[in-house]
Amino acid sequence: MSFKVTEIFYTLQGEGFHAGRAAVFCRFSGCNLWTGREEDRKHAACKFCDTNFVQLGESGGTFASAPELASKIINTFPDVQHPQYTPYVVFTGGEPALQVTSELLNLLKERKVEIGIETNGTLPLPEGIDWITVSPKAGTQLSVTSGSELKLVWPQENVSLADFQNLDFEHFYLQPKDSLQRSAATQLAVEACRENPVWKLSLQTHKYIGIP
Repeated sequence: MSFKVTEIFYTLQGEGFHAGRAAVFCRFSGCNLWTGREEDRKHAACKFCDTNFVQLGESGGTFASAPELASKIINTFPDVQHPQYTPYVVFTGGEPALQVTSELLNLLKERKVEIGIETNGTLPLPEGIDWITVSPKAGTQLSVTSGSELKLVWPQENVSLADFQNLDFEHFYLQPKDSLQRSAATQLAVEACRENPVWKLSLQTHKYIGIP
């Protein structure tokens, strides 16, 4: 199969457990909860998405095969030789579960790449992903109910922390909704974490320091 990728870039992970860790991000085009077009946002299952996953940038494009995409990802890593360094790729989107395949995962594993994914959790995932981050959206049905971290954008209407905190995840994060009311959302997330200490605060640090 071919892969449609918005962009592939090297940066620091900005949020969640791995915040501050260098990683290659592979942002797939397309999502099952929103078309990515502004005129469709008000009818989308996810109305607060802050990511452009429609246009294919210079570092993205259509990759004809898993080996071609794996090669592009591997060549984006810096050439670092150190016993404590493991190259880390994050599949994101859009919704990466629409395109990630076992073949792609295996090719990266052969090159000793650690693999993470950021998914809305509504679609099943192939085996072989090292770090699974699920970000649930109100009104959707989770197919992925276990993983490494559950990262809930907060606040969301008709969403309760109790709906998620008994699922089988290692870490639970609340991430303030990125909007014109981000300061207010941050305060609500802080208060929720204090009242429900199984949850930890996740900030989008890459936006604060101005990196991709």
